Amino acid sequence: MSIKIFKDTEANAVFIEDNNGAQFLNSLQARVQSSAISILDLSRNIDLATSVPHTDFIDENDTVYAGDVTAVVNTLNSLFLSTGTPTSNVPVITSTLTVNSVEGDVINYEMIATFGVGYEWTNLPAGLTTVEGNIRKLIGGSSLAAGTYTPTMKAINYNGEDSETLTITIANPAFSNTKSVKFNNNDYCDAAASTANPLHRASNGAGSGDAWTIACWFKAGTNTNSEQTIVMFGGGTQGSEGRVQLWHDGSTNDEHLRLRIGTDNDYIELHTPDDGIVIGTWVHIVVTYDGGTTGDDQNDLSDYYGRFEIFLDGASVTLTNSNSNDGWAGSIVDDFFTVGRNGSSSNYLRNNANIDELALWASDQTANIAAIYNSGTPHDLSLLGTAPTHWWRMGDGDTFPTLTDSIGSLDLTMNSMTSADIVNDVPS
Repeated sequence: MSIKIFKDTEANAVFIEDNNGAQFLNSLQARVQSSAISILDLSRNIDLATSVPHTDFIDENDTVYAGDVTAVVNTLNSLFLSTGTPTSNVPVITSTLTVNSVEGDVINYEMIATFGVGYEWTNLPAGLTTVEGNIRKLIGGSSLAAGTYTPTMKAINYNGEDSETLTITIANPAFSNTKSVKFNNNDYCDAAASTANPLHRASNGAGSGDAWTIACWFKAGTNTNSEQTIVMFGGGTQGSEGRVQLWHDGSTNDEHLRLRIGTDNDYIELHTPDDGIVIGTWVHIVVTYDGGTTGDDQNDLSDYYGRFEIFLDGASVTLTNSNSNDGWAGSIVDDFFTVGRNGSSSNYLRNNANIDELALWASDQTANIAAIYNSGTPHDLSLLGTAPTHWWRMGDGDTFPTLTDSIGSLDLTMNSMTSADIVNDVPS
């Protein structure tokens, strides 16, 4: 069995390889024992090799050390002694003190120090560890969340030590949009409705505190049903409890969006131009509300309508307005929050309609439409000057049946659906 012994110049220590693997060692002594060689670890007073023929010792190039047993012992001891340092030579860590990585990537870092003999790490984050047999190296970190981590590293020798902080910065991965959610009849998503939802209001609109914005990418399916819900928040008793409902009217010669604020009996309603929604074509939708009153004085109907604006592909569109009983002056209650269905049991999206990048703001984002639309390219909404309150990627990074809220904590659940409804069909 050959034993490889050589000096690691970066670590300034002796490296020994045998069947037990590689180890960093110091304070070694080679000696002749019965015409063979033994290697003693002086610090632990144990033999690392006992009665090994001198011809079994090789260098890093697998070359046998030259000479007889005495010559090989002298060569090895000269090598061992060369690991010592003058008393003025304290360790200095020379490797970079910063590591920049991205969520999901593996870190591969090596501590390098002049005159280092021993090495130590403290405060390593879970998932980042040293390499077996080489404590100077770190590997792992693919499970680290975005943020900054600051483990301490030390290089030590008999004259002193150098301690440094390694700053590890983990960034969010580059934005990628590859998934959307496909809806057929009876498919829907929902989350807990609460008064914290931006679409809730306690009474008639009281101002900017009740304002909201809805944004998403939408692709209409082939069904001609006239009421296919995209987003709904509000009461379950729809004849008397207020709701916000945005839907696609797929009727022949209509093909537009409708927005209703109120009940089935008292409401204002606005719809986009006919034939503005093209079957099978992605369109970016933004609906804004300034938070003001929405009923119930006939003389103020123009004000009620004017509180809302709808943008398709970044452009404000002309709206056709209607009402029942001069609008709705009541609350928008927290009974249901659904995507793809109106409340408890009706008005589903149909025939392979798709939704992507759904977001809600608790403010009127009319002034920021261009930034949200981003010239038609989906992007990281969390980086906007005013990020959404809630943002659902609708498939990207999600695990069925949960559609994760990327900003808040209001996850959506997919119902009457399968994992196959998360599809590779996105705006481009």
